[in-house]
Amino acid sequence: MNNSPYFITASDLEIRGKENIPQEIQSAKHLIYSSPATLAYHSPGAQGFGVKRAGLAVPGSVMLLVSPGCCGRNTMMLDEPGGYGDRFFYLLQDETDIVTGKHLDHIPEAVKEVVDSLNETPTAVMICITCVDALLGTDMERVCRKAEEFAGVPVLPCYMYALTREGRVPPMVSVRKTVYALLKKRERDPRAVNLLGEFAPFDKRCELYEILKRLGVQSVREISGCADFEEYLSMAEANFNLVLNPEARLAAEDFEQRLGIPSLELARVYQIDKIKKQYELLGAALGQTIDDEVYYDEAQRAVDEFSKQFPCTTFVVGEWINADPFELSLALLRFGHQVREIYGTVTAANFIYITRIAEQSPDTRIYSNLSPTMINYHVGELEADLSLGQDAAYYHPDCPNLPWNAENKPFGYAGLRDLFRAMKEVLS
Repeated sequence: MNNSPYFITASDLEIRGKENIPQEIQSAKHLIYSSPATLAYHSPGAQGFGVKRAGLAVPGSVMLLVSPGCCGRNTMMLDEPGGYGDRFFYLLQDETDIVTGKHLDHIPEAVKEVVDSLNETPTAVMICITCVDALLGTDMERVCRKAEEFAGVPVLPCYMYALTREGRVPPMVSVRKTVYALLKKRERDPRAVNLLGEFAPFDKRCELYEILKRLGVQSVREISGCADFEEYLSMAEANFNLVLNPEARLAAEDFEQRLGIPSLELARVYQIDKIKKQYELLGAALGQTIDDEVYYDEAQRAVDEFSKQFPCTTFVVGEWINADPFELSLALLRFGHQVREIYGTVTAANFIYITRIAEQSPDTRIYSNLSPTMINYHVGELEADLSLGQDAAYYHPDCPNLPWNAENKPFGYAGLRDLFRAMKEVLS
């Protein structure tokens, strides 16, 4: 019996192609290993924002968690660090509820009890439900409508269904749509833009804010920055949305269908020429020219300073990080460094990067964090100078590490600049 952790080299994976990804790195094909990337109870890179906390992004909202006791316990961890303790309420399911669905009759009453217990009427009650109701086939839209009529406040569902992680609408995609569901159509403001995709603000040092201001945008709104419910509602006035995380595409589609607000998408990438190309395309879409030379030069200078001091650095790259691990690995290779190992979830969408990685570094090993064989990973199996991501730190505990997964998300040239400055500081 082979006890070695499963990996495949970039060149072998590229030869197999996106239609023939090995089952060993497809988490839907086997039991999954609770690796470092899954210990956050939600998608890697989301840091402290799982469905429960994300569902409370609407100012003034509260959440009723309908679940067995085991699913409710880890919610208590959010009390101290986030100050969410007074916004969570619980309706626990017993064995009879789980078998018969009897708990559904109690949800409207529980919602009303929550509302009546508060000094101020909440702007909305989010009902967070678990895999139990997924298996029961519960129609939560109907349950929420009934609860809304009974309690007299908006009630919305948040699906914490791990079973749908591999589906078309995984939990973190669904909740990104839900948190905008209370917006009503308003007159559009040609000088207003929404940033969609994250539940914490983007780093304010990011050049995107300055670029939008130069383009004539006066109001840049993010749900995380809304001081109150009225400011949240004003997001319906945007002239267009900028989608900065692909998990917000469904939300953007809903904006367009319900509110008539179109969207443009920019990806978080670390290849400097790709960052520049995106700004060129954004300018073309808006009929203007974007001058990004000063930001480009600053980012390139940070890359050059690192590479001069630490030439041909060897990296291992994880997925519990503010980056696509494959895109980031390709960027590091293109900047003249080496990538020995990548721990990531391989999908067809990654192959645009994997193909290029295979050209530049065919022997780079690709592992799946969720493969049960990773329990047999030998600590520091290959030498590395720096590990990126908290999961990579777990596999290489004696190697210098940069977690790079703060809640305030990096983006654009500023993200690239700050990454290389942070790596330089760690290695210094």
